[in-house]
Amino acid sequence: MNKEKEEKFLGIRLPLIRFKSRRTFNLFKISVAFIFILMLLLLFNANPTNRVFSYFSRKCINYKQKDFSRKLNDRLVDYASAAKQKGIVPCKNDEDIRSRVAAGKLVKVKGGRNYTIDRLTHSSPYLTRDTRKLLDEIASRFREKTTGKKLYGAKLIVTSMTRKTESIKRLRRSNFNASANSPHQYGNAFDITYKRFIVKKMTITNCDHRFMKEALAEIILEMKKEGKCWATYERSQSCFHVVAR
Repeated sequence: MNKEKEEKFLGIRLPLIRFKSRRTFNLFKISVAFIFILMLLLLFNANPTNRVFSYFSRKCINYKQKDFSRKLNDRLVDYASAAKQKGIVPCKNDEDIRSRVAAGKLVKVKGGRNYTIDRLTHSSPYLTRDTRKLLDEIASRFREKTTGKKLYGAKLIVTSMTRKTESIKRLRRSNFNASANSPHQYGNAFDITYKRFIVKKMTITNCDHRFMKEALAEIILEMKKEGKCWATYERSQSCFHVVAR
């Protein structure tokens, strides 16, 4: 090992140390980097000790969260007509999608700080502008609620958005719950999985998962009561189906 590598690492001058092998030196670098990152977390994060211990905790915490999933029971017949009237004209193919975007009827959904987009197999990452605002608000409330329970950096995973009519036909062959009159084709519906979440924690316990699922359901129910959406707890698809009003 040469003198420069021995004396300076991560901008810090270190005493000259002789290592027996390259592997030992690499382990030393990793250890120093880990300590350096840990120091940054402690220095610049609010409640740093809580954040560090929360990340490594495997304890199943009783959050005392009530069940709200079952209260999300809107039926398609209750809102299909209103969703159709408020949404876009259905898109047959990608060309129609691009046309709706150019006309300002649809906007791209890229995810961000509070949610991420799953690999979409039967839909496209576009929603009406108001529907994207609804998704943003749900995700923002979820982030705030989970951070208050020391589940830092929590993100939702969106699994479905606007569907083309040709995609709905293919989907109906394998999913009997998929409706030919699905609001997904009007650009004002999206699905959020309750089976998977992203959170800055080494191990997500069963208690963590149950809390996040029901916390999400509670937030969606609040927004339903505020007259902002309809929502359905879809067990077979492991998601909350949300339609903007």
